[in-house]
Amino acid sequence: MASHIILPPDGDDDEQQRREDEENDGGGSGSGGDGEQQQQGGGNAKAALPFSAMCVRISRDSYPNLRALRNASHASLTDAAYVKISEGDFGYVLDDVPHLADYIPDVPTYPNPLQDHPAYSTVKQYFVNEDDTVPQKVVVQKNSRRGVHFRRAGPRQRVNFESDEVKACIVSCGGLCPGLNTVIRELVCGLAHMYNVNNIFGIQNGYKGFYSSNYVAITPKTVNDIHKRGGTVLGTSRGGHDTKKIVDNIQDRGINQVYIIGGDGTQKGAYEIYKEIRKRGLKVAVAGVPKTIDNDIAIIDKSFGFDSAVEEAQRAINSAHVEACSAENGIGLVKLMGRYSGFIAMYATLASRDVDCCLIPESPFYMDGEGGLLQYVERRLKENKHMVIVVAEGAGQDIIAKSIPASDQLDASGNKLLLDIGLWLTHKIKDHFKSKKMEMTIKYIDPTYMIRAIPSNAADNVYCTLLAHSAIHGAMAGYSFTVGMVNGRHAYIPFYRVTSTRNKVKITDRMWARLLSSTNQPSFLSQKDIDEAREADRLANKPPLPSVANHNVARAFDQSAATSSNGEI
Repeated sequence: MASHIILPPDGDDDEQQRREDEENDGGGSGSGGDGEQQQQGGGNAKAALPFSAMCVRISRDSYPNLRALRNASHASLTDAAYVKISEGDFGYVLDDVPHLADYIPDVPTYPNPLQDHPAYSTVKQYFVNEDDTVPQKVVVQKNSRRGVHFRRAGPRQRVNFESDEVKACIVSCGGLCPGLNTVIRELVCGLAHMYNVNNIFGIQNGYKGFYSSNYVAITPKTVNDIHKRGGTVLGTSRGGHDTKKIVDNIQDRGINQVYIIGGDGTQKGAYEIYKEIRKRGLKVAVAGVPKTIDNDIAIIDKSFGFDSAVEEAQRAINSAHVEACSAENGIGLVKLMGRYSGFIAMYATLASRDVDCCLIPESPFYMDGEGGLLQYVERRLKENKHMVIVVAEGAGQDIIAKSIPASDQLDASGNKLLLDIGLWLTHKIKDHFKSKKMEMTIKYIDPTYMIRAIPSNAADNVYCTLLAHSAIHGAMAGYSFTVGMVNGRHAYIPFYRVTSTRNKVKITDRMWARLLSSTNQPSFLSQKDIDEAREADRLANKPPLPSVANHNVARAFDQSAATSSNGEI
């Protein structure tokens, strides 16, 4: 059932509205349960709300500046029909995902074919309980509220599609990433082997393939060994998203399950596709599998392919270390991927232990003067006779822009084209030591496109399999969502939650402190930088407040912002 917002009346009814809100929120009874549930079940209950068990009443006292709240929220009033928030005892909030039953009355259900599958007959409790949820925050104190939860992923006892009626399609969008072929393979094999689905199609070359290419029939046999290769057998592209054309083709071809693999921009596109499908009342489930080599997708623990990328990045770092050690005053400089988030650079540095300096987009640095990068490089060479520098591609863009005219060009995904920080640093370091009349050798290694083109390693292969299977189970059960691992458990996450913010390295966390301790590099930060970083972390971590939220929900969302699910260990 769709969520709605009930706006409070103007005038003299505000105080009465506030008192009713407090009682419905559990302030008087201590239960903390959902307002309408109390109305239906208790002797002290107020009159039932006029419509929808999912309604949430917002009082003006809860939000003195409701208009500003609406404007600031990424989940705007226009999206209220797609947001499902429900509450429980002790501050429990479920940020739920939409279901076919929200807009298709009496949608039929069927027994899950897995109950007769011989491979799963020995599993004691294979089906997920409908009430199972996954908390966004697991580190709590004894008086903490239960906070925000997501619906647990996994097979349901009842499904909304019969095997013979399923017509599924799979599309991959955006840049390459280790594990893409594994996800495609496991989606195909999972649909065929677990749910006996025979009609599975591949969409070629990203979103534009929905309306500019023929659909390709794919079977377990055709994808049997693609996981051993990098890239994507379906092809990919950036941009090309035309919601109306895409949904027109989905409708014309009778597709009823859409599996979309891609980053935050791709998941935004999946959300738009879902909204158009719902407007048309189509019986179609949309399942997003988040993909980004930078590991910058919000909410989830990590994205698939990240472990493989870090492992391959170490090979480049090892090569840089060999080059640096083999020359007098040798410097090995490695540029790794990380447009907005420096996770690959940070984890590869920590894993290597051969790195003397790591530069990422989240941590500002400066070149000249006391405590600057050039002074540190000079000191390190005098001490060790060699050093290794790792830099993420998005680091130092503000510094480069001061010496090189910045371009305002965008790629097809709308990302600003970056200046080459690795090449710029190479020239700046050379010029510095030339002015000092000090001999040195610098080797610049850029393995970025080599890293993203490799096949996934064993750990990522397993992770890709679990993501694909979770996506299949959710789509068969009629949900539309982005799937991901949250605190070690797979969950179904609303589209708006993974597209409204970006996961970034917290330079005020212990993990970054561990890196500084490992490399012995200066932080390059003033106290002002640290304070600004803390505030930026707080704001970036704060999830968008749904416009259907009351003050209990708002508190739960604020609590979930205290730590991210992929934060420090």
